[in-house]
Amino acid sequence: MKSLEDYQLIIIGGGLSGLAAGIRTARFGQKVLILEQHHFPGGLNSFYYRQGHILETGLHAMTNFAEPSNRHAPLNRLFRQLKLSRKKFQTHEQIGSEIKFQTHGLRFNNDFSFLESEIEREFPGSLDHFRNLAMKVQEHDPFALSKWQSTREILSITLRNKVLEDMLLLPLMVYGNSEEHDMDFGQFVIMFRSIFLEGFFRPEGTIRDFLDMLVEQYKKYDGEIRFQTKVAKIVTHKDRIQGVLLESGEEISCRAVLSTVGIPGTAHLSDWPLELEAYSGKMSFMESISILPSSQRQSVRSDSTIIFYNNKDEFHYSCPDTAIDDSWGVICFPENFQALEEGDVFQVRVTNPANYEIWRQAGSTQYEQLKTESYTKSQQTVGKIIGNYWKGAVFQDSFTPTTIERYTAKAKGAVYGSPLKIKDGCTPWQNLFIAGTDQGYLGIIGSMLSGVTIVNQQLLQ
Repeated sequence: MKSLEDYQLIIIGGGLSGLAAGIRTARFGQKVLILEQHHFPGGLNSFYYRQGHILETGLHAMTNFAEPSNRHAPLNRLFRQLKLSRKKFQTHEQIGSEIKFQTHGLRFNNDFSFLESEIEREFPGSLDHFRNLAMKVQEHDPFALSKWQSTREILSITLRNKVLEDMLLLPLMVYGNSEEHDMDFGQFVIMFRSIFLEGFFRPEGTIRDFLDMLVEQYKKYDGEIRFQTKVAKIVTHKDRIQGVLLESGEEISCRAVLSTVGIPGTAHLSDWPLELEAYSGKMSFMESISILPSSQRQSVRSDSTIIFYNNKDEFHYSCPDTAIDDSWGVICFPENFQALEEGDVFQVRVTNPANYEIWRQAGSTQYEQLKTESYTKSQQTVGKIIGNYWKGAVFQDSFTPTTIERYTAKAKGAVYGSPLKIKDGCTPWQNLFIAGTDQGYLGIIGSMLSGVTIVNQQLLQ
């Protein structure tokens, strides 16, 4: 039966969850339109060019590594759902990463037994407790509609070691936690599996190549995508969505809408009566990218893929009172993956927690001064760990919470979205759904699985 609407599904946002949802839906012959407000797809995981260099805005590393033969792994299930060839998808595993505290250090790679040996070395007597935690992780279903559980409480009872607890939480929180101080145990399970049990990798090429592959697959199934097209309003009538109104004044009708712009963004577009403050995340970040000549690699300690560092006695995952908090953060070397060819330059990317309100309130002159001061503050701290990497830099750039908000529509620059998640993706309207970080799936593979899951559970019934 031919639909009377312009489209059967409109997807707001051309990020990874939107692209994955589009491919999955278009595969079944449905007429799908993706609306993206910027020039390029990708959302949080996109790219831009400066001085002839391509800079990736989100791809430190992908999580959930799996060999092609592991059929049940999230990465391979995702590729089957999208009809993409996993065997042709070339990957490079991490060299190895590190969690560095003042008095302790743990290294890990994509071999879980190596992390176990590190814990036995650094925390004698804690290995059995850690294995009990790993067993809890394996047994827990993070996507069941269950009550919020405190990860801090579970780790305290299971590990009985506050330093080890903090060290395990740092990479998992900074890679995918929208709450301050604590996290839901279901979210902890997702991140523990993604990073420690499966591990980091990156695909061959750049994020642009990865996005090109997804857009090509989407168009192969006759999916449509419009760039530089901003949605002004989701048109509702009683308990249903009728379509969307664009800023240009054009109205497009559809059977269903899938929004990937987060709960606050979706509420704003649809007049969804929510207590928005409760759904507004506070965790945002400043990231600085430095491009260095390859000849400088020898003078920089760059033997890890990612270094998660904390210089305080305890780890406090929270929005800082200052523009940035340089006492903890992430140092990433995007070229430090196995079998990647060495080029003429290499990158150092540094991420620190940042206060959105301070950046928002800064005037243009003060904003640039704040960027310079924050970058200098961060580089001095990081320089004590890896050396004076900024000397001789070919290029340096930084982006802040307000940059994130402007280019991704993430309210308050909160990269991991709302601290309250809607796991089933449902809204008060029968045919309006959300996907992405505010459904509770995080990371590149997670956000794509989110889009696929909503399509499977809500739109292909």
